[in-house]
Amino acid sequence: MKHKSLFLPSDNETVGDIAFRNIRSDIIRGRLKPGQKLRLDQLKSHYGVAVSTLREILSRLAAENFVVAEGQRGFEVTGISEAGLRDIAALRLLLETHALRQSIATGDLQWEARVVSSHYMLKVVETKLIEGDMSQVEQWVQQDWEFHHATISACASPAMMAAHSTAFDRFLRYHMLVLDFRGKPAAEEHARLRDLVIARDAEGAVALLTSHVESGLNHVLGTGKIPA
Repeated sequence: MKHKSLFLPSDNETVGDIAFRNIRSDIIRGRLKPGQKLRLDQLKSHYGVAVSTLREILSRLAAENFVVAEGQRGFEVTGISEAGLRDIAALRLLLETHALRQSIATGDLQWEARVVSSHYMLKVVETKLIEGDMSQVEQWVQQDWEFHHATISACASPAMMAAHSTAFDRFLRYHMLVLDFRGKPAAEEHARLRDLVIARDAEGAVALLTSHVESGLNHVLGTGKIPA
């Protein structure tokens, strides 16, 4: 099952679709800050869409918990906290481990190829980051998303994939706000996860994925940039 990236354009997008993707991406990447007021006149000018379209977009983002509706006072970007990060990490793991088990049980040769090829692209970017090229951070975000989605893409549950996409991006937002790549340990975990998935070792893959996500969580909290 093919799931498009939430950061890259796709065919047949409307102006509203493009604005939704761009606003969502700007929240995840920290260009729109936690707690920032989202003033419709400013958004209209910046993203080039009508106020009525913006209201619809912000309502959709509120349903995904990227935006908070303030009644008659409008909208603001959802805040961040240690409790919020722990909560979304737990949700991501709940969805991803279940989908991973299903994919390992039913995935075919094409699924294995997606896992291998997506990991190769991730490894190229991670190698550059480890060598000190921090201009690769946003590309790493994209390839990390592609790899983890490839591992669960044979779960045959569109609803689960959609829920996981939202949870993954909310988790990723915290990483983007601290902009601190975990380095070689994260890259090594990705390589081991690829091998366990291809070997159809569900228990080993789930255990490693759990440790991987928890290590990422602790790394973000260890920066001291996330309020309690």
